[in-house]
Amino acid sequence: MNPKRIRKAVFPVAGLGTRFLPATKVVPKEMLPVVDRPLIQYAVDEALEAGIEQMIFVTGRGKGVIEDHFDIAYELEHTMNLRGKDLSVLAPTRLMPGNAAFVRQQEPLGLGHAVWCARDIVGDEPFAVFLPDEFMVGQPGCMKQMVDAYEKVGGNLICALEVPMDQTSSYGVLDPGKVDGSLTEVKGLIEKPAPGTAPSNLIIAGRYILQPEVMEMLEGQEKGAGGEIQLTDAMAAMIGKQSFHGVTFDGRRFDCGSKAGYIEANFALALEREDMRDHIRAFALNLLG
Repeated sequence: MNPKRIRKAVFPVAGLGTRFLPATKVVPKEMLPVVDRPLIQYAVDEALEAGIEQMIFVTGRGKGVIEDHFDIAYELEHTMNLRGKDLSVLAPTRLMPGNAAFVRQQEPLGLGHAVWCARDIVGDEPFAVFLPDEFMVGQPGCMKQMVDAYEKVGGNLICALEVPMDQTSSYGVLDPGKVDGSLTEVKGLIEKPAPGTAPSNLIIAGRYILQPEVMEMLEGQEKGAGGEIQLTDAMAAMIGKQSFHGVTFDGRRFDCGSKAGYIEANFALALEREDMRDHIRAFALNLLG
């Protein structure tokens, strides 16, 4: 197996972030920080670790700050340099020239539509998709684990995680086939199944490696669950025509699309930081005591 290398990643970042209003009225939810780094930065770092070269951001109105984040901030850097400040903290925010592309999703028509908006930049290559508010923490990162699996089996892969059965109606769910270690054959995908009808408790968790043919499926995709064009429906249409596997992520997932998950992520990562963990632990114990 020698599949075509994954060089490009799509980041659908046009969502309105209504669950975090009023914080997200002018600040994109992808720019909300976990400790001192925005969610979108963690996702891009994960992509770079996996060997991905070109980042494709599908944005919307009011999301220009994401583009600014990955640009050179001349005034800031000049001032920091004059004051003898360490500029290395800004190094991860710089992408190689030409390695960041931005395309607009003019209407909020769903994840599938957002991915389809990147079709001309993706071209005829397999590509990754990252949902930045699905915050994945692991060594190596989630996408690196998926790329390693892709190099063995090729085809299409999705990140799979187990959740309690009573939560499956909130997610895309796998209909599983054969299991080989962290790889699970995917026989079907169901977007937000009605309570009690899910074929498993394995959910799709915000990371994908897809073949370019998915764009053809999305081209004529009708609206599905929630009245949106669902990526899950397009992927389901490819099952049986191409290889499809779920990769069980060896790491932790924080749902930073929810307020509780976002607070959990900040607390968990703060406890891992040498410069603050003792203070945060003592604060939490005092608060709970």
